[in-house]
Amino acid sequence: MTTQERGRDVVIVEAVRTPVGRRNGSLAGVHPADLLSTALSAVIARSGVDPEAIEQVVGGCVSQVGEQSFNITRTAWLSAGLPLTTAATSVDTQCGSSQQATGLAYSLIASGVVDTAVACGVEAMSRVPIGSNSSRRLGLGVPIPSSYFENYEFTSQFEGAERIAERWGITREDTDHLGLSSQERAAAARAEGRFEPQIVPVEAPVLGEDGEPTGDTLTLTQDEGIRDTSLERLATLKPVARDNGVHTAGNSSQISDGASALLMMTASRAEALGLRARARVVDTCLVGVDPVLMLTGPIDATRRLLERNQLAISDIDTFEINEAFASVVLAWARELGADLDRTNPNGGAIALGHPLGATGGVLLTKALHELERTNGRFGLVSMCCGGGLGTGTLIERL
Repeated sequence: MTTQERGRDVVIVEAVRTPVGRRNGSLAGVHPADLLSTALSAVIARSGVDPEAIEQVVGGCVSQVGEQSFNITRTAWLSAGLPLTTAATSVDTQCGSSQQATGLAYSLIASGVVDTAVACGVEAMSRVPIGSNSSRRLGLGVPIPSSYFENYEFTSQFEGAERIAERWGITREDTDHLGLSSQERAAAARAEGRFEPQIVPVEAPVLGEDGEPTGDTLTLTQDEGIRDTSLERLATLKPVARDNGVHTAGNSSQISDGASALLMMTASRAEALGLRARARVVDTCLVGVDPVLMLTGPIDATRRLLERNQLAISDIDTFEINEAFASVVLAWARELGADLDRTNPNGGAIALGHPLGATGGVLLTKALHELERTNGRFGLVSMCCGGGLGTGTLIERL
């Protein structure tokens, strides 16, 4: 590789996330554009970059309606008082939206379109509930035309997760064990202060019982979804999709509020600006998979990244595989022979929550900080996405 080629390497300079708020919790009073603004301001302040140097911002958001419509990424950037000359785009790749935003920012930089970009994401699910943009109550019709059914059965993500459990022989006991492990790992990480370097506090208005601001404010500094539970408690929860299903509220991702942001640029640009490159983005991908099972994308995305970069599953030091449902992670691990001890080592969406459009950036932020904490080399992040997609990112700590 020539010096010029190395200079075109895409690196991550900074990665931050807000605390993940539980549904109708501390962040429920924060407009999603303000929530994303907090992450954007922090990624710039912590890196020390001149915001004028940032050429494009790519942001993920799933329910782009109401407060999250009108290109929320651009709105958040301007609401933070950042340069109006910086362009912004909002993307929807379902649950993988901010990870795909990272992939798009990577592509813009690697192709030479820009030298510096920010990838980010937000979802305020307390304020804009999941599915709001396709609700019949809008009077704008439904997103799935009749022609779709000539090609595929239309299933929910809940049903897809149950079919994955059946196919890979995953039991209720298996899913509950993963749910408990997620909670225990997240609690340990929080107690040891592992999340503190990556979290930017959020000041939020306090809401009254009527849902209106009381005039008081609070500052959220920690994730709200972590629970003290046990296998015995988890066993009492009712399945959410089928009467005999294996998924419950205790082993599935939580509805949440949150935002994330990553500053990316060429290695040569980072050097010229005197900024520390913390990780190299080795490769990214977005794959299509069976839309009926829907949630197997991490299997195919992981295979593609490993094969394309001539790596074995054992070469990866830390994995962040989104815990949309426990069966997604368990099927991925069984199919690929992955080590669950290195997978979501600080807990996942079952414990921390899943603010849809922000989660990809949250996982990448967690992976980067975990590699630095453990002196690991490679981190791999993947998510399942509605409609049968899988996002993938491979990073190397520098």
